[in-house]
Amino acid sequence: MDFLERFFRLPIDQLPFFLLTILIAFTVHEFSHAYFANKFGDPTAKLLGRVTLNPVVHFDLLGVLLLVIAGFGWARPVPVNRANFDKPRLMGTIVSVVGPLSNLLLAIIGAIVYGCLFGSGVLGSIENDRVVTALMTFLPMFSITNFFLFMFNLIPLPPLDGYRILEDVLPRPLSRKLQGVEQWSIFIFLLILVIPPLQAVTIQPLYVFANNMYMDLVGLIIELYR
Repeated sequence: MDFLERFFRLPIDQLPFFLLTILIAFTVHEFSHAYFANKFGDPTAKLLGRVTLNPVVHFDLLGVLLLVIAGFGWARPVPVNRANFDKPRLMGTIVSVVGPLSNLLLAIIGAIVYGCLFGSGVLGSIENDRVVTALMTFLPMFSITNFFLFMFNLIPLPPLDGYRILEDVLPRPLSRKLQGVEQWSIFIFLLILVIPPLQAVTIQPLYVFANNMYMDLVGLIIELYR
């Protein structure tokens, strides 16, 4: 068991909760991209069966394994053909932004549920210790992870949504220049993921912000019960 805990990046007893969190977060995120792309006139994702909340079609096995083992990973990207949109830049921006926004919504829901359970006394009245432990493990993890994914996906580096948003909102000349250095941007992104000192000043602060957002919202909900 000690070997397994060193192998994975979190305690084994928390692994099922983390996998459930990622299953929901990735599925809703990619579904949101696919749903709005289809609504705006691009049938690409629908033809590939991506307009669904079935996690199987959105998961990338290698991406999930790396997420659990190495701390970074990915879902299967939703293909979007902006040429099918009536207003490619506007609709492209919306399709890109709804993914991170879906994670923000999930994070808020998780924090509200935990705050209500705690503030109302329901959590304290549950006699089954396993249920209490499960709720106290899953809900904070679910909320904080989704707050983190919301901010992380808005980083303006490919292949993240923040880059696609920037690409669509910049004036066309600047957007074309941005595309010209895209390959180097991907390299920078990979360096951030694998070099600890760079993680410490880029990725790690996002975890701190995510935790603070969760604590502030839960605290606000609990105060409503006093």
